[in-house]
Amino acid sequence: MSIISLENLLNLSGKTAIVTGGAAGIGLGIVNRLAEAGANVVIADYDKKEAGVVVKNSRFNLKAINTDVSSEEGVKNLVEETVASFGTIDILVNNAGIFPIVPLSMLTSQDFEKIININLRGVILCAKYVSEQMIKQGRGGRIINITSIDALHPSMAGLAIYDASKHGVWGFTKNIALELAPHKIWVNAIAPGGINTPGTRKMQVPAPVKTKGDISISIADPMSGVPMGRMGEPDEIGKVALFLASDMASYMTGSQVVVDGGFLLK
Repeated sequence: MSIISLENLLNLSGKTAIVTGGAAGIGLGIVNRLAEAGANVVIADYDKKEAGVVVKNSRFNLKAINTDVSSEEGVKNLVEETVASFGTIDILVNNAGIFPIVPLSMLTSQDFEKIININLRGVILCAKYVSEQMIKQGRGGRIINITSIDALHPSMAGLAIYDASKHGVWGFTKNIALELAPHKIWVNAIAPGGINTPGTRKMQVPAPVKTKGDISISIADPMSGVPMGRMGEPDEIGKVALFLASDMASYMTGSQVVVDGGFLLK
């Protein structure tokens, strides 16, 4: 096996990446790092307006494709449009996800279906159709699934269905890593802790979330118990995604990288 020079280890020139939920937060941090490394990057996001603003204001080669990852036809269209625009798909980052706080006592079927459809079904659909394209191309690829530290240990009450979805993504990651390895498609996951995004900032409210009866659930302080004493930044997930998408991670598949400032140590 030839040794790749240091200057080329993080070079993604000539490769095309799809980042779901890439218009803001962690997704945008990943988009910027992959694009900086030379990749063409497709922002697959439900928020067409915000994705368009990112593309317009970027100095990188980006394209926005309005996508509902829970829709099979939407995902098929994403793959077709990406190939039509750039010729190949080499990297998929399944980042799109939601994390509403819904206590079990107040859970509705609509809540359950929405969380599972976006967080788990969306990952499965994107991995299925993108991996089929990668196999057709015959040049391997990288799939990176964004899980959560909640895929390993619950962070707070009220996120039961979110946690179930993230455990599902982690199990799915390991299984398809086995299936896709013969095609030189490496599949790994990143498990972020508390990251400073618009979504997590909205969660930081002092009032408890009331449930039925006398039970109440308080929003956890995202910095409580973090040995580093701060939340992470989207770019800190972006850098790990770049590592997994590059030749720096050439002998990794079926792994989950925890990026949580040491939170799980508590």
